[in-house]
Amino acid sequence: MATSSAASGARRRLPTNVSYGSWELIWSHVHQVLVVNTGVAAGCLPLLAALAATHQPWRHPVPFTVLWMCVGPALAGAFGYLERAADEGADTAHAVELPRAYRRLFRRAAALWVPYALLAAVSGTDAVLLRNTAIGPAVCPALALVAALSALSGVHAMALLAGEQEPGRLTPAAYLAAPYGVLRRWPLALTDAVLLLAAAALVVRSPLLGLATLPGCALYVVWRNVRGPRT
Repeated sequence: MATSSAASGARRRLPTNVSYGSWELIWSHVHQVLVVNTGVAAGCLPLLAALAATHQPWRHPVPFTVLWMCVGPALAGAFGYLERAADEGADTAHAVELPRAYRRLFRRAAALWVPYALLAAVSGTDAVLLRNTAIGPAVCPALALVAALSALSGVHAMALLAGEQEPGRLTPAAYLAAPYGVLRRWPLALTDAVLLLAAAALVVRSPLLGLATLPGCALYVVWRNVRGPRT
C-alpha cells in the first residue's frame, strides 16, 4: 500500500516534457495558421470554385486571369493579420483583424498586385501553350522563370505592403521593391518559392486538405522572410 502511494506521488511529481508556455506558443501558431487559411480561402473563393470545375485553367486564360486578381488582396489581408499579431506583442490576435486588414489594404493591394499577376498569368499561359511547338524548348524555360519570379514578387509585394507603418501613394519604387528583394535575397526567395509551389500543388490536388494545412504555414514563413528582424 505504501509502495503504491509512493509510486503515485512520484508520478504526480514527474515533470512534463512541454511547459505551459510552450503549449501556449504552439496553440498561438496553430491559431494563426487556421485564421490565415480561412481568410485566404474566403478571399480566393471564386478562383477556388473555378479550379474545382476544371483542371486545365490554361485553356481558359481570360476568365482565370481575372479570377487570379483576387489573390493579391487576400494575401495582403493575411499578412496584415500577421503584422497585427506581431505588433500586439503576443503570438495571437483576434481573427477579426484579418477582414479589417483586408478592407484597409484592398485598393492598394489590388493596384500593386495587378502588374505582377498579369505578367505571371501571360508568361505561364504562353509557356504551357508553346511547350509542344518548335520554339517551345527555347522559350518555355524563360517564360516559366518569368512567371515564377513575377508571382513570387507579387507575394512579396503584398507582405511589404502589409508591413508599411504609414501607407502612402504607390510610387514606381513600390513596384520595384519586391523584385529587387527577391533577387537580392535569392536563397530565402527560393525557399519561399518551393513552399508556395508545394502549398499550391496540394490545394489543387486536394482542396480541403490543402486549405486546412499548408497555405498558412507557407505564408507565415514567407512573411517572416520578407519582414526580417525588426526592432
